[in-house]
Amino acid sequence: MGVYDYPPLLDGGEVTASWLAFWNPDGTWDVENRGVTPDIEVKLYPAAWPKGRDPQLEKAVEVALELLEKNLLPTHKGPEYPRYHAGQ
Repeated sequence: MGVYDYPPLLDGGEVTASWLAFWNPDGTWDVENRGVTPDIEVKLYPAAWPKGRDPQLEKAVEVALELLEKNLLPTHKGPEYPRYHAGQ
């Protein structure tokens, strides 16, 4: 998928529209005219943004922290420091 133009809006924002698409191994076009189905749906409320809140970011952090709790990284014990001099 590719986007080439970013027409400006009156409020300073921009609009994007893809010009390209891609097909999947099943032989059908992907994403074209339907978008990508999210893994996790998050309700977006316009009033949240002026209050400094980003519901999508907040949910992403929540999910990431849950995954970290469930999938703790392994801890490894390092080897003893080498003793190069006898008797020390």
